[in-house]
Amino acid sequence: MKKFKKVLSVVLTFVLIISMMTACSNTDNMGNSAGSQANKSKDDVEDASTGASGATVEQNPVTLTTVSMFGGTDANAGNYQAINEQFMADNSYITIEDDSQSADQDWKTKIAADFAVGNEPDVIQYFTDANASDVLAADKFVTVDDIKAVYPDYAVDILPTALVAASNPDGVQRAVPTTGYWEGLFCNKDLFDKYGLELPTDWDKMLKAIEIFKANNIAPIAVSLNNVPHYWIEFLMLSAAGPQGYTSIPKTAPEDWCNGLLMFKTLRDLGAFPIDTDTIDNDFAGELFKNKQAAMQLDGSWYAGGIPDQDNTVVVTFPVIPGGKAPAGSMVGGISSGFYITKKAWNDMDKRDAAVKFVMAHTNSASVATYWGGNGQAAAKVEPLANMTALGISGLDYSSSATSISTPTDARLSQEAYNTLIAGIVDVSTGAKTPQNLLNEVLAINAK
Repeated sequence: MKKFKKVLSVVLTFVLIISMMTACSNTDNMGNSAGSQANKSKDDVEDASTGASGATVEQNPVTLTTVSMFGGTDANAGNYQAINEQFMADNSYITIEDDSQSADQDWKTKIAADFAVGNEPDVIQYFTDANASDVLAADKFVTVDDIKAVYPDYAVDILPTALVAASNPDGVQRAVPTTGYWEGLFCNKDLFDKYGLELPTDWDKMLKAIEIFKANNIAPIAVSLNNVPHYWIEFLMLSAAGPQGYTSIPKTAPEDWCNGLLMFKTLRDLGAFPIDTDTIDNDFAGELFKNKQAAMQLDGSWYAGGIPDQDNTVVVTFPVIPGGKAPAGSMVGGISSGFYITKKAWNDMDKRDAAVKFVMAHTNSASVATYWGGNGQAAAKVEPLANMTALGISGLDYSSSATSISTPTDARLSQEAYNTLIAGIVDVSTGAKTPQNLLNEVLAINAK
């Protein structure tokens, strides 16, 4: 009996030791599991199948609901779907349920209604400007700063100026853009070379070019002051006031804006414009430039493709006017859409990671280059395409080196106020009306 008790005691002791060892092992595993989950919410977008230590991590299946404006006949619809297919191939645990459509008014109304009733998607590519006001009012987007606090590499390929340009009207960055447009000073470089002139990268060189071209019966600047003077309105006011002053909406005419518009009279008096600038239309002005009858023209990125001489035309930064507050490289342009992540996805740890990866798949340099395709402004640093013309490369270099991007004047004024501004430029250029009187009239209309 004693022998039996002794054996039993040994067995019980052995079982107790084994139990304690197992408990310790389980405690360690639970701690490691909790740490793994914590790391999952804080890690950047490393491979979803690999943990921080390099060990394989089991991924929960994720269905990501996405919406974009790359639908219907949009030129990038096919590119968007191709990136989605590759994304799912690279991340087999993620399924994308996409509902992209053309961004017409009915679609915008539907999107606003979905956000209002809690039916928003996980990720949406949508407007960043005033067109997004109804959706922004629902307060269902995560800011770029909040995302970058957890995923430092989020939007890492996007140019800082492009990210700022994609800010919402309240100045907060929520969307990651892919492409936009730019406006710049086109120059017939062969004409500058013919007369031994430097390109007008500063105001003194601009004045010298105006003098020499006028003396040789070449219109220095192709522009229709009665039809489309707005590119010059934008750049002259931006140059005079700087980005912050240019984009503000004062109640009365600011001195900087007046100084900018006064340059219309200065340029006219120098003979910078065609002699019939008050009567020709914008198409005719464009033909003067294309036919080498004019040396310079301010226009947008959409104009580049229609220029016959792609080898001898370049785009340069608008020179800062005397006394101007704009830093060199200030550009007028726009980025009006981008990819957002909703709070619904962000608050779901599995969807959070998938949503971040999805946006980064669409906004890395390679994808941005695909969406850009050589037209407009690429929001990321991209390499020239193999088939790009010299003018195309010039436009890419110009837009990529912008120090600031400011939206055009009509993005901030009512249509009536803007029309009044356009209609008054001829009188300002001749001295029949002062810039102050015109701008006060415009701002009074805008304040109604």
